[in-house]
Amino acid sequence: MRFAILGNAGSGKSTLAGWLAGAAGLAMLELDTVAWEPDQPAVARAPAAARADVAAFCARHERWVIEGCYADLVEAALAYGPRLVLLDPGLEACLANCRRRPWEPHKYPSKQAQDANLRPLLSWVADYYVRDGAMSLKGHRQCLAGYAGRKVVLRRLPRLHPPEAQLLAWLDRDPVHQVRRA
Repeated sequence: MRFAILGNAGSGKSTLAGWLAGAAGLAMLELDTVAWEPDQPAVARAPAAARADVAAFCARHERWVIEGCYADLVEAALAYGPRLVLLDPGLEACLANCRRRPWEPHKYPSKQAQDANLRPLLSWVADYYVRDGAMSLKGHRQCLAGYAGRKVVLRRLPRLHPPEAQLLAWLDRDPVHQVRRA
């Protein structure tokens, strides 16, 4: 059972990934942890090193979920046959979720530091729909279109408590896939 979740900031990726990890006992990787230098959240890691870390995580765990806004890093996991999920609830939902996001101590030293970044985050979230690249809607759609495996676009975060039938079907019917060797 493997999942790769893409989407804008505030789309519900972390919430869905956390639920899947807890419900199915999956190892979880937040792509922010490999995309940026440790203790230097404004310094991006070398793309090849980040992709290698994603591939190593996928190879090390038989059952996993990864989540993030980095299509290039998600692409490093696609050789392992996950269900690819694009969460695209729209701008207003993403903005609202960002505004009510609880403190993320693994990303910010304090709630005040996180709140100081809110205005730039909201601007970045809005730009998702017009920019290009691996962290854009266009890049996410390209990743989805290029993947021949199981994939789905969700226009809203599914209900988790109690879980919607679609989520339960993923857990009940999703076989563990063998790693495809290059």
